Amino acid sequence: MTTQQDQHLDLWAGTEAVLFDLDGVLTPTATVHELAWRRLFEGYLDEVGAGPAYEDGDYFDHIDGKPRFDGVRDFLASRGIVLPEGPLDDSPENASVHGLGNRKNRIFTSIIENEGVEPFAGSVRFIAEAKSRGLRVAIVSSSRNAPAVLRAAGLADEFGVVVDGAAAAAEGLPGKPDPATYERAAELLGTPASACVVIEDAVSGVQAGAAGGFRAVVGIDRGAGRGALLEAGATVVVQDLDELL
Repeated sequence: MTTQQDQHLDLWAGTEAVLFDLDGVLTPTATVHELAWRRLFEGYLDEVGAGPAYEDGDYFDHIDGKPRFDGVRDFLASRGIVLPEGPLDDSPENASVHGLGNRKNRIFTSIIENEGVEPFAGSVRFIAEAKSRGLRVAIVSSSRNAPAVLRAAGLADEFGVVVDGAAAAAEGLPGKPDPATYERAAELLGTPASACVVIEDAVSGVQAGAAGGFRAVVGIDRGAGRGALLEAGATVVVQDLDELL
């Protein structure tokens, strides 16, 4: 794979399965996650009087694509803040890694429940095309909310395999940029990594795909930047999956 320019990609020949990230790839919930993280950390930094203030770049630099609690740890580390882990089900009111992570989840869930989520039309068409060609499909998401988002978007019946944050935690799989969750999805589909295409919008997710020996990694630029996705190991970068149809 090149980090300098997109390679030509014959997507369908030799591909047996497509492994999709969810937020930002199939649904615009990446923007909802970004908003929820902003509200979480703006509120927390204000509570403790710490700085510097939360900025736009913090999401992509420290949080995007990572398991929720890793995002909490990494953002806090960027501010020189260390908190106790707390129990996994710690109260959202508590100042712990798990407490803040659960607070973020509460904010995200509230936004989804009140506003819903509409999948990207181009992604829906791409899923239909892939399945019409007999390709297997799976979701690989760091979010523990993946099943709820799929239901809200009307996509739950499209995917028999979902490796989300909860499944990763239950199986002890490290999160992206480690390729373990993508490798697990390929295993569940019964497809070798060399015949799977990974589709991602996050730098950490592209890095996971590039590290896993997959046939190709398609980066979707929803804000991370084309150059950053190529540098992370994307085979090709598009603005929308419609471009590959």
